Amino acid sequence: MDTNKDKYIGTMLDNRYEILELIGTGGMANVYKALCHRLNRYDAIKIMHDETAANEELRRRFRTESQAVAMLSHPNIVSVYDVSHSADVEYIVMELVNGITLKDYMKEKGPLPAEDVVNVSSQIAKALAHAHERGIIHRDIKPQNIMLLKDGLIKVADFGIASLQNQIEAPTEEAVGSVHYIAPEQARGQQADARSDIYSLGIVMYEMLTGQLPYNGDSAVEIAVKHMNATPVPPRSINSDIPQELENITLKAMNPSMEERYQSANDLLSDLEDYRKTMLAAKVHAKDADFDLSSASSDEEDVSVNDPADYRKRSSKAAFITAGIGIFIAVAVIFLVLNGKFLNGLFGNGEEVKIESFVGRYYEDVVNDSDMSQIYDFTVVYKPDTEHDYGIIISQTPKQGTVEYKNESKIKVTLVVSSGEMIPADGEVQIPEIEAGKTSAADAEALLSAAGLEVMIHEVNSEITEGYVVKISPESGDIVKTGSTVKLYVSIGPTVKMIKVPNLVGYSRDQAIEKLEAEGLSVGSIVGVDSELEAGTVIWQSVNPGGEVEVHTKIDIQVSNGPKSEG
Repeated sequence: MDTNKDKYIGTMLDNRYEILELIGTGGMANVYKALCHRLNRYDAIKIMHDETAANEELRRRFRTESQAVAMLSHPNIVSVYDVSHSADVEYIVMELVNGITLKDYMKEKGPLPAEDVVNVSSQIAKALAHAHERGIIHRDIKPQNIMLLKDGLIKVADFGIASLQNQIEAPTEEAVGSVHYIAPEQARGQQADARSDIYSLGIVMYEMLTGQLPYNGDSAVEIAVKHMNATPVPPRSINSDIPQELENITLKAMNPSMEERYQSANDLLSDLEDYRKTMLAAKVHAKDADFDLSSASSDEEDVSVNDPADYRKRSSKAAFITAGIGIFIAVAVIFLVLNGKFLNGLFGNGEEVKIESFVGRYYEDVVNDSDMSQIYDFTVVYKPDTEHDYGIIISQTPKQGTVEYKNESKIKVTLVVSSGEMIPADGEVQIPEIEAGKTSAADAEALLSAAGLEVMIHEVNSEITEGYVVKISPESGDIVKTGSTVKLYVSIGPTVKMIKVPNLVGYSRDQAIEKLEAEGLSVGSIVGVDSELEAGTVIWQSVNPGGEVEVHTKIDIQVSNGPKSEG
């Protein structure tokens, strides 16, 4: 589409959203990048095509479903900020996401590693669980509707709108793309429910693991029939490196029988998180085993016991090593005695302990170590961290190398552990960094939710830009119990300015609009009515002259169509 000829580019919607460029097209609507002049923020705006907006029933459903989706608030869902209409324009204002689709990512990377599949699938499942709990079904989960951000966050787009779009669109390549992920009950024309979204997610998981779709065909009908009747090739038959447990989870999610599928997104998420723990524990233990094995092999020599010459060599080397160890121990003892460390450990402040490094290790291996527990008293604090898997220690206090003295009491050590995408219900968490005036309310809520914290929003008047954080309580960096409530104070701008509405009656349409804008108001609906007054003259306004309203309020007017002609 030639954006130079697009009628919306350069226009202003509701005296607020300046349309800058076309960034996406679809059968139902086009998506534009826009600048919100009120919040000085870039948004994405989806505007219905004129021919679609002409259908009153579709307009009504578009508005109803969009308003429902606007109630969703989750870090893994593309936010809908506003649903509005101006004259004959129906549009929704959404979060502008800077990322690529999962489909494009898979085209570039091919089959994804198991840990990446679990990470992506878990975030999608969280988004589905949040929506399903509020009665909203996506109906079109597919990689084209999954956005990957640079920081590893996954966002699901087009909640609640996809089903409407599918009914409007002609059978294009995009529509054929959707049928690859359609649930059998949807293919039969039955009502979709939460389990239908789970089936589609199962297909996405299959594609991520294998790099291919389970069902293909020459037409959308052929593919839909396969969803209803065919059995997919097991992922491990395509790639034997796929873990058996992850294959089981995938095949259960995409089971053609609704009763045999996961019955909720939370059920699927639970199995994914259990598998993540198993996978991580196996990885950590495998690393430990590799280390021990390599250490042992490096100390061995390939010698023949049948060769007398080798045996004389081995005896000499052993004697040399033994003598060396003896000398080292003697020097160490003398050093400790001369420096008072040895005696201090027996009679003074206690045994000197040099804190070792725990960073990079799995926390349960550390805190459950019987030798460690004789020395240290560990406190575990969880912190969201996208660079480390769940359970990995990312920092410690005291730091490595710090000298502490142990007598009857143990040395207290705090371990800051990555919570990954899962927040333990019985732990502690550090409140993430949220800057007043620089962090938007949406971003702050996402950070706090990701940390396993509840959010209570308080709107306050402030000189800080509307929609941005004024302060939080407790403050960033504080350590609180998982599930604690954090108060988020969000600016709604300065104290609301009230404006007296000017008299518009008797003025021309253009003069009335000019008077409103000069006062900081704007025109709402303009309706033409039969009148004896000259055509174009304002004969009515929705707020009486002198009445006080908030700045930017829309004032509806009626304009004369002119006297009816005789005869």
